[in-house]
Amino acid sequence: MPESGGSRAQREHIPTPGTGPGAETPPTLPAQAIRAAGADTVSGAAGAVGAAEAAGAAGPTAKAVQTARRTGFLVTMVLGGLTALPPLSMDMYLPALPAVTDSLSAPAATIQLTLTACLAGMALGQLVVGPMSDRWGRRKPLLLGMVVYVVATAICALAPTAELLIGFRLLQGLAGAAGIVIARAVVRDLYDGVEMARFFSTLMLISGVAPIIAPLIGGQVMRFTDWRGIFVVLTGVGVLLTLVVWKWLHETLPPGSRHTGGVTDALRTMRGLLADRVFTGYMVTGGLAFAVLFAYISASPFVVQEIYGASPQTFSLLFGLNSIGLIAVGQINGKLLVGRFRLDKVLGFGLAVIVLAALALLLMTLGVFGEVGLVPIAAGLFVLMSAMGVAMPNTNAQALMRTKHAAGSASALLGTSSFLIGAIASPLVGIAGEDTAVPMAVVQVVCAVAAVGCFLALCRPWQRAGREAAGL
Repeated sequence: MPESGGSRAQREHIPTPGTGPGAETPPTLPAQAIRAAGADTVSGAAGAVGAAEAAGAAGPTAKAVQTARRTGFLVTMVLGGLTALPPLSMDMYLPALPAVTDSLSAPAATIQLTLTACLAGMALGQLVVGPMSDRWGRRKPLLLGMVVYVVATAICALAPTAELLIGFRLLQGLAGAAGIVIARAVVRDLYDGVEMARFFSTLMLISGVAPIIAPLIGGQVMRFTDWRGIFVVLTGVGVLLTLVVWKWLHETLPPGSRHTGGVTDALRTMRGLLADRVFTGYMVTGGLAFAVLFAYISASPFVVQEIYGASPQTFSLLFGLNSIGLIAVGQINGKLLVGRFRLDKVLGFGLAVIVLAALALLLMTLGVFGEVGLVPIAAGLFVLMSAMGVAMPNTNAQALMRTKHAAGSASALLGTSSFLIGAIASPLVGIAGEDTAVPMAVVQVVCAVAAVGCFLALCRPWQRAGREAAGL
């Protein structure tokens, strides 16, 4: 697959008036001005430029350039908001886990199932929404999912028992899946190659703000109200994002590119994707890396607060610091590494760092280095989280590069595998109770080593490097 190239919106959706025989190549909009815009919006801006050129203008009008830049920024922010919704739903709730345990008189393992249920819902929902978006376009399924998300989140705030909270978190996850899968599909509609990897890094920058501020917001909400107030805030966020999507996110999948088949056709498409060994390799590698991340997310509130005695505010600050590391490395990946080094090489380096960090955490929690405090554990978690800024965007980009006409289904498989594997890992971290961090570290080491093994066995990056060197 090619690892270079510009925006697919530029290549496929923008009408270029001077492309006939003998036609002169007209000036076009700068790539940065149109890179992130939705297909319909970008086409409109480019059409305005073409009209100006046909009238004898020397180049694109300032108004058209400004329109493309403005709408491109808005679409980028909308996609960033959609990818930020899952960490908001998860991380605002994390400081409240011990309080929920006390409030609902349920064991910690049961309350951790509220995370598992939400994650499983997001996984299963993507299998439905992804093919729907390939058939009916991106916009309608997204709006429907957002409305259901708002309703489910509001109901979570009223749940009187742990069992009902688990059920409503499952519904919240099922509906929230629309934002995850369709945001990724929209990126695939508009970009390809290195540009797609860079845009995923940009989304990581935007969505990465969510895990920084979410625990901080959750901790502050807990100072003025109980854990139910967190779901009230999330309901407001969902309403705001739904309105933003309705107003500013244009359709990016033209009718001619949509699938017309039903469930059978969707299953056939997914089966074809899974038959691609390399696609499946990147999918499972990304899912296992996500399991390492989610083992940290689900266990860290108890590890940091219950075992090492940190306050909810201190936990929130440490969680935010780790998220800053993830964002920073994600930007280094997008700005400095992608385009200079092969994506497989960068991905392999990130996976190696994750394995080393997980091993260090396991040795510390086992007491190999004696009694360690919060600072060494926090340092190990920081390194592990930061390395995710390399692993996650590059697995997604490499997998989606292999899908041209089924971005929704491919995105659904990527998201479903990640969330299902994460949902399985979540309860395992609490299997030995709340007084030890060893299960968290064991789950992280096993998943990290498995991710490396999958990457080497299925993706076989040395073979791809050899073909590229031979010009194949």
